[in-house]
Amino acid sequence: MSYYQWYELTHAALSPARAVADATRLYYKNPLNPLTHTSMGRGVAAMMEMFERVTRRYGKPEFGIGTTLMGGMRVPVREDIVWERPFCRLIRFTKALPSGKDPGPKLLMVAPMSGHYATLLRGTVEAMLPDHDVYITDWIDARMVPMAQGTFDLDDYIDYVQNMLHVLGGDTHVMAVCQPSVPVLAAVALMETRNDPYAPLTMTLMGGPIDTRVNPTAVNRLAEERDLEWFRRNVIMKVPFPHPGVMRDVYPGFLQLGGFMSMNLDRHVAAHHELFTHLIEGDGDSAEKHRDFYDEYLAVMDLTAEFYLQTVDTVFIEHSLPKGEMVHRGNPVDTTAIRNTALMTVEGEKDDISGLGQTEAAHRLCPSIPDEKRVHYVQPKVGHYGVFNGSRFRAEIAPRIADFIRSNNGIVVKRAPAPKKIATAKSRGNGNGKARTAQ
Repeated sequence: MSYYQWYELTHAALSPARAVADATRLYYKNPLNPLTHTSMGRGVAAMMEMFERVTRRYGKPEFGIGTTLMGGMRVPVREDIVWERPFCRLIRFTKALPSGKDPGPKLLMVAPMSGHYATLLRGTVEAMLPDHDVYITDWIDARMVPMAQGTFDLDDYIDYVQNMLHVLGGDTHVMAVCQPSVPVLAAVALMETRNDPYAPLTMTLMGGPIDTRVNPTAVNRLAEERDLEWFRRNVIMKVPFPHPGVMRDVYPGFLQLGGFMSMNLDRHVAAHHELFTHLIEGDGDSAEKHRDFYDEYLAVMDLTAEFYLQTVDTVFIEHSLPKGEMVHRGNPVDTTAIRNTALMTVEGEKDDISGLGQTEAAHRLCPSIPDEKRVHYVQPKVGHYGVFNGSRFRAEIAPRIADFIRSNNGIVVKRAPAPKKIATAKSRGNGNGKARTAQ
């Protein structure tokens, strides 16, 4: 019996205990119960909530963005699905604007497919929505996709990105947060190689593992110390019954979550201890902030085995993109062909997942982009999540991205012709060309 099956059985076995714990919590939270107002009552309610939350399976959160602020007025927002495939939906945050009112430049946010749902970028969407027409990739939990729908790997991911850019048109800007930086850069390179008119106007890469040989982190070193077969043997499992994707090979979300939390285990233990203290003291606001964060953080999805293994091999073991050796369905991914799409890279000074300099490496790989169409920015005092969320993102990073997009926006774009001869991976050598960047 696999770990996945044991996980499902354990979760099912604990269901009655969770129900009892929840009922007990409600009993000791009832204002009509005299014990509710005692230290013992608050302590029992706190313990029951902690047990229920620790043993709960967290479902996919909602974006919950009902309005945005435009021109000093609150504007209603609704979610529309404008494109759909078995493993992804493209969501547009449609603003209820008067007829003829410009919603802003089209911005495609490519969310990470690395365990968490796209709602992890809720704050990113909220920050960009007032001045942009925002679309986001809503990746589907692999355990919810029946085997009849086929497989999904890194090549399919790149195809999905290109298809979405074709649907949105040639006046689109693309933003990749973390993991998608590599497939988005590859997709744009392939589009520019064939002089595709739907290549995006700008490409913003944020905290992405473009070249993990630069300033490697603990995550990078783990991949380098293991071969691909180790990952296949130890983290790939079949989806158990009764999920729709039964028998599909996946990297389970609960294993990913264990990896996330083990990196900062002491911090998570301290946070839950603080929650227990807040509950006993009756500090409802602080407790609610904890719930909001962990309701999002603990909601995880399964990844298809083929996507996960190909990504580990291509990005973290072989370093195929920075070496000039990456291929997509037999075709070389030539990043030197990118010449029309403007490039911005964003990094966090204290990023412990994508080390400082790993994303900036994209400039070295794209020497054909003119200097005036490239920007690099390092945000001081933020880690990985601070690159795309939080107060510093809203105050420092988002305005810079918006300015970069406005500076390179236009409905009619005169694209430079493709070079007569596209350099191959072999002719590019080790790619030591320098790229000037602006701070």
